[in-house]
Amino acid sequence: TSEDLRKLKVPELKSRLKKLGLDSKGLKVELVGRLWSAVDGGLESKLKNDTTTHHVTISTQEETVYRPTESRREYTERATQTDPDLSELTLPPDPPDSGQGSGQWDQAQQKPLDNEDSTVEDGRVVTGDVVEMGKGRAFYEFKEEIKYKRSKLPLVPVTEEPVEEDRNIVKIDLYNSDLHFEVDPDGVGGHPQFWNRFPLLWSGCRLTHGVQQNRVGFEVKLERLLTSQPQVQHDVELESFGLRVGWSVASATLMLGKDYLSFAYDGRGKKVSYGKEDNYGEPLSVGDVVGCYSFSLGGSVELSFHKNGLFLGVAYSFDASVLQGQPLFPHVLCRSCSIQFLLDPMAGAWYPYPPGFISLMALSNEQKIRAVSAPLSKSQCEVIVMVGFPGSGKTHWAKNHIKQHPEKHYRLLSTEELLACMIVSEQRDTSLQQSSQCLTELIKLAAKRPGNYILDQCNILFSARHYKLQLFVGFRRKVIVIFPSKEEWKKRLSNQQLKEGEQIPQTAFLKLCTLPEQDDLLEELHYMGLSQQQAQTMLQEYKDEAHRLLPPVLKHDERKQQRFKKRPYPHCQTSSHKNRCTSQNSKNNYF
Repeated sequence: TSEDLRKLKVPELKSRLKKLGLDSKGLKVELVGRLWSAVDGGLESKLKNDTTTHHVTISTQEETVYRPTESRREYTERATQTDPDLSELTLPPDPPDSGQGSGQWDQAQQKPLDNEDSTVEDGRVVTGDVVEMGKGRAFYEFKEEIKYKRSKLPLVPVTEEPVEEDRNIVKIDLYNSDLHFEVDPDGVGGHPQFWNRFPLLWSGCRLTHGVQQNRVGFEVKLERLLTSQPQVQHDVELESFGLRVGWSVASATLMLGKDYLSFAYDGRGKKVSYGKEDNYGEPLSVGDVVGCYSFSLGGSVELSFHKNGLFLGVAYSFDASVLQGQPLFPHVLCRSCSIQFLLDPMAGAWYPYPPGFISLMALSNEQKIRAVSAPLSKSQCEVIVMVGFPGSGKTHWAKNHIKQHPEKHYRLLSTEELLACMIVSEQRDTSLQQSSQCLTELIKLAAKRPGNYILDQCNILFSARHYKLQLFVGFRRKVIVIFPSKEEWKKRLSNQQLKEGEQIPQTAFLKLCTLPEQDDLLEELHYMGLSQQQAQTMLQEYKDEAHRLLPPVLKHDERKQQRFKKRPYPHCQTSSHKNRCTSQNSKNNYF
């Protein structure tokens, strides 16, 4: 269980991750989350013979601690669990639902993280023997934002020259694929980019061309598994990877089988459409080839699948009017495995097509329908950076903006969007943490790929906002600040807490928040709700109240002196010896 993994020490966690071929760098909470994702993803067989009981060690300093026993004096190495960038973060309790204002919060219940006896573990704030519940999405997003405070500014990328592509070549479409799906240089295969760090993450891709009628097919091969386990040709544990192959319309999400006009054959031996699963076909293993066939003539559409040339039956049959004139595009969704399309028009099929069917590549250019192409250069793209407190309404505004401008094909980059790509219903804290970390990497990838993006995060720290705007040099950069009135924010915040069932530490955000102003790094700045002047005035009131409620931050010399006073004297055997040590230290100007 995840609780057993938390009891392991850092060296043991790193050792297990190395055995599984996963990244072994990071804090303990990251190592635990990464190992739990691997276990939950089907790699637990590596761990069955190595389960022991350990003691939990929670600390905040990398130092040697003296622990006397009856027979000897022992020294124990403490494991570092506190991110040094969180030294300013303080998470007080949320305000009660009573009619009193935020100034009436109970200051006695506050748990400061800059206290040396507190730490952060798996989304919980631990102070002494007191453990608070996980803080949810806002907590992990804010933790990622603080890391930008010590990040070096990114190098300004070289301006790209527009590249004109042959619109008739069929290949994997980068513009209609997940950013975390890594496409091979030849454009016929790929795999999830972060499979070793986030093994539960599903990544999808579509081909550049689709069809509306005729008897058409394409083939996909399950090439290999991306795990440290030996690759087995048969009887592979299905939990160790995931694969869905099928068809979808361009307006459907890349989570194949989730939407209404999205039809998938799942590698577990099921068919999936609109989130509904039914038994169909046979399970897949490494090396299997899936043939996907669409029969659309007249007023009906039939979708069927083959496994290694064996007909599995008609999976879907419906009236052509259901598609509303939209073409169907070949679509693949995979997890912890690599796939390959057969897209060479001169090569023969891996397995014979059914009578009367032809390959998608064999269709004439008039019969193939090209998907929307990506902008030729970054100057034709825009990025919208959302700024606002948790629960202020950023996601609501972003989704409405996407619906109002479908022609721009925005990509919404947010923690919740990535969380949906993990398809997990348990261990939400671990999934949220991994989603926040993955989002940081995706933003860097997005800055290198032309397209229109919306960064749906708080972005309330100047350093985080400045770093991201620097990344997107060459794009048209817009900043949208969502700043509702005090009453409206409290209402929205309560609704979000009720919906997610998690506490949101708003006081910590208020203490460090800054609002953007027009500068050279952005072309447009818009305030929604309150005007810029009203928002600045209201924010100053929030900050004054937050500083009054939160305990004062000790200066560096004062904190060092407090820690030194609490440090034991390992070389002093008696009280008189201790006094002599103190006297000697005073003479040597240690204080």
